[in-house]
Amino acid sequence: MSTTVEPQESRRFPPRRFRSLAVASTAATLALGLVACSGGPASTNAVEGGNGGATSIETTLAFTLSSGFDPANASSAVATAVNQHIFEGLVDLDPVTREPYRALAKEDPVASADGLSYTVGVRDGAKFSDGTPVTAEDVAWSFERVLKPADPKAPPLMRGFVSFIDSVTVKDATTVEFKLKYPFALFSERISVIKILPKAKTADVAASKTFDTAPIGSGPFKLDSASKESGVKLSKNPNYNGSRAAKVETMTWNTTSEASARVSDLQGGRVQAIESVPYLNVDSLKGKYTVEAKQAFNQVFLMFNSSAAPFNDKRVRQALHYAIDKDSVIKTALNGYGTPATSYLDEGNKDYQKAATVYDYNLDKAKALLQEAGVTNLTFQLDTTDNSVVKDVAPLVIEQWKKIGVNASLNTVPSSAIYGDVVPKNTFRVLMATGDPSVFGVDTDLLMRWFYYGETWPGQRYRWNAADRKAMADLLDKAAQTSDEAARKALWKQALDKVADEAPLYPILHTKVVTAYDPSKLDGFSGAATTGLYFLGTSRKG
Repeated sequence: MSTTVEPQESRRFPPRRFRSLAVASTAATLALGLVACSGGPASTNAVEGGNGGATSIETTLAFTLSSGFDPANASSAVATAVNQHIFEGLVDLDPVTREPYRALAKEDPVASADGLSYTVGVRDGAKFSDGTPVTAEDVAWSFERVLKPADPKAPPLMRGFVSFIDSVTVKDATTVEFKLKYPFALFSERISVIKILPKAKTADVAASKTFDTAPIGSGPFKLDSASKESGVKLSKNPNYNGSRAAKVETMTWNTTSEASARVSDLQGGRVQAIESVPYLNVDSLKGKYTVEAKQAFNQVFLMFNSSAAPFNDKRVRQALHYAIDKDSVIKTALNGYGTPATSYLDEGNKDYQKAATVYDYNLDKAKALLQEAGVTNLTFQLDTTDNSVVKDVAPLVIEQWKKIGVNASLNTVPSSAIYGDVVPKNTFRVLMATGDPSVFGVDTDLLMRWFYYGETWPGQRYRWNAADRKAMADLLDKAAQTSDEAARKALWKQALDKVADEAPLYPILHTKVVTAYDPSKLDGFSGAATTGLYFLGTSRKG
């Protein structure tokens, strides 16, 4: 439930929103793969036998490291999961419940009477993993470097999530004050997207570049090594004094995109947990292992070049959605581990609202829309990322489109090539890919701003016209400035209805994430409905 701005001088989080910091939780999730066999080679960098015993955790992730660790820009599955263990925000979101809790903040943020400023103090005795104290100057700097970057033409990824903040200043050695551009009802949980880092290590461009590969944070673990080839090694941060202390001395995170290798690592005892359990292996793993499947925001979406004919006509975009038998796709490609999209938000989201336009399977309506748009014999190239789910879904969709006289050829390339080379070209028309910004937060404002606000996605990628971009931005900004929860939700409903109707980028389905672990080896571990593996509060047995 959304945090609201209360009409009194000092506002605190409602008790149900901030759990006791003594409560530890963990998570393990991600984008899913599909293989028919449970055997196969071990991951290329698997630990040897997993003999760390009670002092270590070994796991295998489904992605390889593809970005640095600077939390202002890190977005890869591996980096964001690592950062949850080595960095802290003033407030963080629990990886499982997604509820906010005080991390580096000594007390709940306190708002002024008009809601235009907040003060937050730093936890007593907090230190970075190199032993230096965390100061108010570090906190202010961590926000300011995102809000006012050295290169304004290349703003940090997190900037769009905190655009409501005007400035962050130091009040004393351990207290900062936030000045807001307007009252923002979700302030207390949104500041979790900014992780606190030492100013001395990131004071200029050169220092930040070094920090990106050798990060230092105040979280319960510290990073010892990381690479695409050898995976990630972490160890306990001896200087951590928060409430979620590491319960093991070391962790080894192996990485492989080979689904059968992850299963082999678990069954061979090399690791205690894996993410992205292949759907067809779920039943065979149950019994000896705990297998958890949770509905996720993670979506398979279609994105169109909305400035290029015939896809500049929303009726064509709508027709292609109506022509997809989503239930059949989910049953065949995902073995049932997904749900048809009935909104941009997944049905497990606390703020879920069904969209006014729902693309139920309707071939007659799809054909009628194409006829109204004057489109016949439509042929185009469907570009896709090489995500395993997308690779399974795309051929099925292409076959279904043939029933309405649409022919699409398939072009599958890695994500980096899709967004770096394919989409920017004038020849781009239609993309199928996955996306899951819920790793940063689950409120509607954050999730919608990721794809529908600013220039990166609406302007540069799907080329939505200026009027629609402005209308969407105005809706989201108005909602963000609304203190009344019901009114804010009504504005979000308008935004959800708009993107469903226009469908410049819109989900076909939302997946379920499946995690497996050995309950005889791990204690305090649970799956979560977002990407990444998390071991906050997890300990080893035996």
